[in-house]
Order: sequence, then C-alpha cells, then structure tokens
Amino acid sequence: MLRERLPIVLTVLVAAGCSQPAPPATHAAAAQPAAAAPSTPADVHTRAIVIDSHDDTTQRLLFDKTFNIGERHSNGNIDVPRMREGGLDALFFSIWIPSDVTGPTAVKRALQLIDSVHEAVRTHPNDLVLATTAADIRRAAADKKIAALMGMEGGHMIDNDLGTLRDYARLGVRYLTLTHFKNNDWADSSTDKPAHNGLTDFGKDVVRELNRLGVMVDISHVADKTFADVLELTTVPVIASHSSCRSISHHPRNMTDDMMRALAKNGGVIMINYEVSFLSEENRLAGEKSGGVVAALDRMSKTCGGDEACSTLETARITREAMDKGTIPAVSWEKIVEHIDHAVKVAGADHVGLGSDFDGATMPIGMEDASQLPKLTTALLAKGYTAADVEKILGGNILRVMEQVEQGAARASR
Repeated sequence: MLRERLPIVLTVLVAAGCSQPAPPATHAAAAQPAAAAPSTPADVHTRAIVIDSHDDTTQRLLFDKTFNIGERHSNGNIDVPRMREGGLDALFFSIWIPSDVTGPTAVKRALQLIDSVHEAVRTHPNDLVLATTAADIRRAAADKKIAALMGMEGGHMIDNDLGTLRDYARLGVRYLTLTHFKNNDWADSSTDKPAHNGLTDFGKDVVRELNRLGVMVDISHVADKTFADVLELTTVPVIASHSSCRSISHHPRNMTDDMMRALAKNGGVIMINYEVSFLSEENRLAGEKSGGVVAALDRMSKTCGGDEACSTLETARITREAMDKGTIPAVSWEKIVEHIDHAVKVAGADHVGLGSDFDGATMPIGMEDASQLPKLTTALLAKGYTAADVEKILGGNILRVMEQVEQGAARASR
C-alpha cells in the first residue's frame, strides 16, 4: 500500500548551563515510530480494487454496431475512458435475455452475448483483460487493466440442462442469477406469481452444481422463498448482484432486513443497485402510477423491437426526462449512500458492495456514469467509515466471496 508519511520533527532540549552534550538526534529518531498521514478520499479510492457486480453494457456490445467500448460516448454509462476516470477496476458484464425468450433461442443469444465480451477483450488488449478468478482481478489491477467478468442474469438461459450450465462456466461465466422478472421452470421470481414454492428439485441441483463449479449463486430477482431455499442448501457464500434495501424502497426486487441478516450469516454480500425506483419509494410509486411514462415505455418497446440495447437506453432516457420535468420525483446519487449505510447497519460492512446496473437502469442524478464513482468513497468517509471498510465495500467483499466460492469448488473436486 502507498502511504504518505508526516515528517518527524525532533527537538532536543538542553538545560541552561549544562556542560554535557545532548544525545544525538538519530537516537531519538530511532525511538519514535513514523506517523501515517490521514488517507484522502482519492487515496482510498485509488488503493481500493473497485468492482461493479452488474452491468448491462453487453447489450450494446452485441446490438449497437456503432458502439466502441474503448471510446468515450455521450450516452450510456460505461466505456473505458469513463471507467478509468471513475477508478473502476473490474466489471461483471451481464449475460441477459428477457424471461420470455427461452429454449434453444435463449442459449444461442446467451452464447452471442458471451462472445461479445470475449471480442471486446480481444480488440482492446491494452485496457481490458478477461478475468474468471479473484486472483485474475488482482493481477489486472496490478497491471493497470480493467478486469472483464461475466454474470448470467436468469436461469432460463440454461434451458433446464446442467450440461449447458457447465458450458457457460467453461466460457467464463462466474455467477448465475437464478431467475429474472418471471419464474422459470425450476425457481420462483420475486416479480411473478409463485409457481414452485421456491426451488424445485432440479433447482436445488442447479445450486449444488454452481457450488461444485465455483460459480457464485446470485439471489437478486428471486422470490423470498427461493432465497430461503438457497441458503438452506448452499455450502458457500452467495451474492445479491444488484439489489437494494426494501425498508427504504418497497420494490420486491430489494432485500428485507431479515434477508440481509441471513445473507450476512451465510457470509454473502448484497451489492447495492443504483436504479432510481429501487432507491426511492416515492419515485417507484409515482413511476407505477404515471400513465405518461408507461405509455412512453410501451412506445419505446415497439420502436426498439428486439434490440435490447435500444430498449435499455431509451427506458433510462424516458425515465430521466420524466424526473427532469417533475412528472416523477427526482432521485439524487446520495440515495445510493443511504442504501449502503442502511445495509451496513443491518448486515455489517463485510457484507455490502456495489452492483450498479449501469446501462440497464435509470441512474440517479449525479451518478450518470462510471466516472462519478469516487463520490461514493468521499461520502462514506465523510460519514465516518474507516478507509478499510470503504475498501471492502468498493470491492474487497466480493473478492472475498469469490475466493471462498473458488475454495469450495476446490474442496469438492478432491
């Protein structure tokens, strides 16, 4: 670690009229430990390995042929220049397909998204490096490169086949979100009517296989009963890759305090989502009631068709315009800090991290893109957080979970 040092000032007092020489200053210096200067927010942010566990820029990589992740863009939230400015060291690119796309079509699209991440790394070797382990992330940070990881958002993409799940793991996928917005054939979603009372027997096999493979189980999007079933079964910590606190915004995608306590007992981490409706209850309720916003989103969906990059960017644009016009309440980036702080108070600083949902959600005012991430470090330090705890929240906690999941898989293979 780089630490600044305050100069040591030694003063030797000699009594008036004393004929004996003073002890050499070097003796006094050797007896005094050096005092470390307080870390500035910039120091802490630079020293930390900053990791974002959920990002939807993958859709732009696949669908938007004009998008070059190595160049600065005026829209969206992620590109290499803005990641560099924000000190973002590692990013989980989401392999996401809508829940109603299933079967071989879903598998094919998932493979295309995975390939798009591999291609981004191949074509930007000076900036990006593919990472599949915690050690890979640490090496990338040491080499001043951005670690590109992958998380699969929705168990429907395995097409009810553990062999397909193993294929995804071999290609580098390092977490599986068990459901998306709809139930699949083996797990209940938080935003659908319960069909399985949590996990089916096959769903439990999926969790066991993820543990064996060293792929993290992600419980964002799952129903509360599915979450409980996972914790009863898993032998390693799990993550919520992009969820916030239900006690602040009552969206079912968020986690209750009891769920966060259970997650902490498991050793897992809740990664706070920046989507405005997950941060603010007022915004969530107004957005659901606003016919204008809903109608605009419907038009956007028809206009974009199957282009998910278009859909996500237009959704964010329409919602942001509604906030700017006062149609729905505006949400500021400080709400992210409020959710982090609440999660820390409930679960502890060892169990909270960052899962922005960049390029897949509407960002709050002041967190328009990855370049704004240092604000979080400054705000947490100002609230009295220690530098060590801030570094855990910025990335240390998810690194620890990755290592424990990897160790669990190594034990299972013996």
